[in-house]
Amino acid sequence: MNLLLIEDNLAMQTALQRSFERRGIHVTSCGDGAQALERWRECRPDVVLLDLSLPGRDGLEVLSDARAENLSTPVIILTARGTVGDRILGLNIGADDYLPKPFDLDELEARVRALARRRRSADHSTPSAASTLPPHSADTPSFCGLRADQESGAIYHMGLALELPPREAALLRALLARPGQAVAKERLSSLVFGDAVDVQPDAIEVVAYRLRKKLSTTQARLVTLRGLGYLLKAEP
Repeated sequence: MNLLLIEDNLAMQTALQRSFERRGIHVTSCGDGAQALERWRECRPDVVLLDLSLPGRDGLEVLSDARAENLSTPVIILTARGTVGDRILGLNIGADDYLPKPFDLDELEARVRALARRRRSADHSTPSAASTLPPHSADTPSFCGLRADQESGAIYHMGLALELPPREAALLRALLARPGQAVAKERLSSLVFGDAVDVQPDAIEVVAYRLRKKLSTTQARLVTLRGLGYLLKAEP
């Protein structure tokens, strides 16, 4: 596994790199926000650990630019800026997880490995955007041109594969299984986050917010039903 560590504190950077490499994880380190994107492109990591308070460029700017470039690597934010506002902002921009400092190294390793597993699973099951949908079958019903292939887990719109991060794809698959019907937030959270530890109560709302924006070019609408959950509805 390849890990990109973007952390300007040299002592912490060194300690984390040594610890992860003893556990069999290769680490590329970067301590400057201005150079972080270049290192990200070069080393093609499985997971990124990103500090927010960086020289050169703030970590949230680095993350925002990475997502704008379609760098979809899972990201765990590590920072002493542990307020709820910072956490939600980071998740909204595109982070996959958030761990405030100080943290337990065993917990951090567990989160890194969990994200890497989900990324490998998504890479193996999702074809490129240029791929077309396999022949239609009875077990892959379509809703507003959206279809989840039951064998691969890939999601298509009008025959073209959608490039979605693993959690947004998991949420959409769950809703496509019951279009027009409410699915409880607790059920969706279980399907989206699986065995992830310390999931915040509002985390599924962040994933739904990001998915809703991705669906804006389709005829499907992600509707929030207060007290019930979410459903997919066809735009009139």
